[in-house]
Amino acid sequence: MSATIVRVVLMVLAFINFRDEEYRLPREMLEKAGYRVVVASTRTGLATGMLGLKVPVEKLLEEVSAADFAGLILVGGSGTPVLYEHRKLQELVREFVSRKKPVGAVCLAPVILVRAGVLKSRKATVYAGAAGELKKAGVSYCPEPVVVDGLIVTADGPQSASSFGQAFLQLLSAPAR
Repeated sequence: MSATIVRVVLMVLAFINFRDEEYRLPREMLEKAGYRVVVASTRTGLATGMLGLKVPVEKLLEEVSAADFAGLILVGGSGTPVLYEHRKLQELVREFVSRKKPVGAVCLAPVILVRAGVLKSRKATVYAGAAGELKKAGVSYCPEPVVVDGLIVTADGPQSASSFGQAFLQLLSAPAR
């Protein structure tokens, strides 16, 4: 019996003040490529972006498992720091990494990867104002728009949302790992 290919990606965002483009552009790319997107956060209902975008949150972070998804995207924005110490989200990130599934984080969201302990001795980027978080944690900070290290892709902010989405899609479509 062949393994079922999971064509669903989990996107996690702050319930208030996620960055609209960092959510919208990668999601559009994923859907165009045939992926279904499930949105999770700390609450269900309509999440609100920094620029006013309203996004239905389908799942609580406590309700999701890496086994059900092909990959994980952590959306950034000024609301992201409320997720930095979220234990279930940190566990989820580690679960995706241990299962060798692509993980993406943009803007301030790479700090979540740092706090989850999955960026140690890796290359990554982040919104410039949070670069110290990466350096302090032993991450090789690269001041570039998008950085890929293994199955982890990070980006520096909304201006890189399209390039980030493309890099994440490439990781998803890479041969079986």
